[in-house]
Amino acid sequence: QVQLVESGGGLVQAGGSLRLSCAASGRAFSTYVAWFRQAPGKERDFVTLIERNSGTTYYADVVKGRFTVSRDDAKNTVYLQMNSLKVEDTAVYYCATGMVGSRSRTHYNYWGQGTQVTVSS
Repeated sequence: QVQLVESGGGLVQAGGSLRLSCAASGRAFSTYVAWFRQAPGKERDFVTLIERNSGTTYYADVVKGRFTVSRDDAKNTVYLQMNSLKVEDTAVYYCATGMVGSRSRTHYNYWGQGTQVTVSS
């Protein structure tokens, strides 16, 4: 079983940047690692995913061009670099891993506890 721990969240002004980390322990990530986010009172939405072997990535339209997902296999860590942050990016960000690359959270078996990102105007 894999345990995921997110870090790097915080408070940032609009236009700023943050880098989130998702570290795996217990065993390696499954084939796909995804980031989701959930704002208060809203559904948990897909943000991005990366395929662990090829590095292929996929982004939600709302973050495309601003967010970048990457991996460091030696550290068993996946990163989410977030630039040009907007107030509407405020949410709890979760990483997840599973065998299917999907925008649907139902395909991911393992989840972290989440890290809060707050973007102020």
